[in-house]
Amino acid sequence: MGRLAGRVALITGAGRGLGRAMALHFAQEGARVVLASRSPGPLENTRREIIDGGGTAVSVQCDVLDLDAVEPTVDRAVEAFGTVDILVNNAWDQDTALGSVLETSLATLRRQFDSGPISYLRFMQACFPYMDGRDGRVINLASCIGIAGFADRLPYAMAKEAIRALTRTAAKEWGARRVTVNNLLPVADTDAYREDVGDGPGPVPPIPRIGDPRKDIAPLAAFLASPEAAYITGYSFFADGGLSIDTAR
Repeated sequence: MGRLAGRVALITGAGRGLGRAMALHFAQEGARVVLASRSPGPLENTRREIIDGGGTAVSVQCDVLDLDAVEPTVDRAVEAFGTVDILVNNAWDQDTALGSVLETSLATLRRQFDSGPISYLRFMQACFPYMDGRDGRVINLASCIGIAGFADRLPYAMAKEAIRALTRTAAKEWGARRVTVNNLLPVADTDAYREDVGDGPGPVPPIPRIGDPRKDIAPLAAFLASPEAAYITGYSFFADGGLSIDTAR
């Protein structure tokens, strides 16, 4: 433990699921954590669990669909801890993820892009001045659905692939500035995953179980945020039990 000691991490969507798991793990690794989410109840629960465990955290209510809320959220992080070293772009709008090629409206697509690649970009732009030349880390959550192409998932798939393009471009532009940018593509047992698969068993990966957010996903995110990953940038890391073997690039 302690690989993130002295670092400040801003994590969006930190009230539930993967965001909560990463926040708890980052705090356990010594990071001071800024929790951002649109849901104040779960957000406070995460903050309280970190505090009770001896960690340090502040919470900021922020809906990533409100792009005007991005800079104030980063300002709050800097006000609390003086800087931002690590950004985890995790939040997205689950309500508009579904839609076929023929039926997806522009309004639906815009909400997916606003909550995904556009909000990710805005957070990256706002955090970069604090990361520049200081071994900053950006971790963007993408999805194998964007790579493989799933029927009736067009808005989500398009937005998630745009995130990977953003990551690759930023990695090339920011590498010389000592800021790394990578993608994390997880499959994990969260409320969002269970809502997506419904009553069915869901896909079965070669490792025949669904990932645990705390044990399987959060440690990989912490590695990408750590000094050990200083020479890794622009890549997509699949934490999905091998589900994407045939499509991973």
